[in-house]
Amino acid sequence: MLWSFACGVSAVVLLLLLWAAARVLIWAWWTPRRLERALRQQGLDGTTYRFLHGDLQDNALLIKEARSKPMPLSHDIAPRVVPLFVHGMHKYGKLYFTWSGPVPRVIFTDPVLVREVLSNKFGHFSKPKIPPLARLLMTGLINHEGEKWAKHRRIVNPAFHMEKLKLMLPAFAACCSYLVERWENSMSTEGCWELDVWPEFLNFSGDVISRTAFGSSYEEGKRIFQLINEEAQLFSQAAQRLYIPGYRFLPTSINNRRKAVNREVRALLKGIIEKRVNSLRRGEASNDDLLGLLMKSNAKEYQEHGNKNDSGMSMDDMIGECKLFYFAGHETTTVLLTWTMIVLSMHPSWQEQAREEVLRVFGKNTPDFDGLAHLKIVTMILYEVLRLYPPAVSIPRQTYKTIKLGNVTYPPGVLIAMPIILTHRDKKFWGEDADEFRPERFAQGVSKASKDQVAFFPFGGGPRTCLGMNFALLEAKMGLSMILQSFSFELSPSYIHAPQILLTLQPQHGAQLRLHRL
Repeated sequence: MLWSFACGVSAVVLLLLLWAAARVLIWAWWTPRRLERALRQQGLDGTTYRFLHGDLQDNALLIKEARSKPMPLSHDIAPRVVPLFVHGMHKYGKLYFTWSGPVPRVIFTDPVLVREVLSNKFGHFSKPKIPPLARLLMTGLINHEGEKWAKHRRIVNPAFHMEKLKLMLPAFAACCSYLVERWENSMSTEGCWELDVWPEFLNFSGDVISRTAFGSSYEEGKRIFQLINEEAQLFSQAAQRLYIPGYRFLPTSINNRRKAVNREVRALLKGIIEKRVNSLRRGEASNDDLLGLLMKSNAKEYQEHGNKNDSGMSMDDMIGECKLFYFAGHETTTVLLTWTMIVLSMHPSWQEQAREEVLRVFGKNTPDFDGLAHLKIVTMILYEVLRLYPPAVSIPRQTYKTIKLGNVTYPPGVLIAMPIILTHRDKKFWGEDADEFRPERFAQGVSKASKDQVAFFPFGGGPRTCLGMNFALLEAKMGLSMILQSFSFELSPSYIHAPQILLTLQPQHGAQLRLHRL
């Protein structure tokens, strides 16, 4: 009897092992080979699939080599930032494929194809599944699909209407004033100071998002910002290694810290949200910060759908969107302001033109909304910096149905990579000077800057265009304007030009500048 039971258990275990082995073999060998044949039969060229790793090891080696040395003071940064993409484009042309592990990744820069994918007219594309480790950080709208995405977009959208952003301008100004005052107080009697503006702008944008997201809960907001920044660093470390299913459950020191940080962030956010819920129940007025606007829109969603449980956002949903406010909000503006100051240090004539415009419009007064909206030169500069140094260098999508794009029919399960950084430099659409800093391209607006309007998409495009675009641009205009009112700046001799990707486009060795009081 016991022997029969043991044999039965052994047979079940053996069957489970065989089933698991077959699943792995299908995922890691049969499916990649099938997809590769389907692409090559249509004339698409690319690298040959290598078991499990694909091109991950080659990509890691190319990035390591690129980061081992600085580059000249040039805006031709793509070979350093996305060396695998550039290498493939030179070898196979502007439409080719590489391998992200066992998944084929098709690369293209043609705005016509980019438009088709981002518009997602036929619902054939989805965002690739975010790895489990990244889900702790990349939550909210960025991680949703289908009806849930549509519902969250509908609820979050009112918080970013331009008339609501106007109400946040005093918070922008207060943070900028604090930054400028601190820089002035740190200067020597000669009116000069050398500093790394990258951590300065990280703290500045953290202050801005804390004030605009949580208003009176500003100190709690600062703590959340610090924790999410640590969470991003932990994820960056993990992202540089091959993902091993189940590894995140091992009690390593990094895994334990990641879980502890996530628990504390969620507890802080839950506490802030519950305080607001209780104040609303007491009939107190809602704040016009991002959380207040989000809660007001969420309450309206419940009312319009008869207070059904699935009609609005749950507490977990609210926490996810608040985390996204932080992560996307502070990263985007930090990157934009940092590279803008570096680029204007490399091109002092444009720095002077921008300063003359700011002083002509505002003098030494605090910038107001109407004036910021009419800063033509400053806007041209910010757009050109976004073209050359986009915060996100590529947009991924994945096919989940068979779809024809151009002359190629893509089966389900193919990754699509649209490298913003390469399309923004395509000489076919931007001219022979595509790698040069020329803000005058945008003198007549985005639509006239290139031969195809979709050749410029630093904030994505289509239905999933970044909701925080206007927020980031308004914050950057305010910050840059107030800095230009008080300082001139130049590159420090210690500055090393070395852009790299760590979730966003960052300066590898910092952004050391010399500031001079005006």
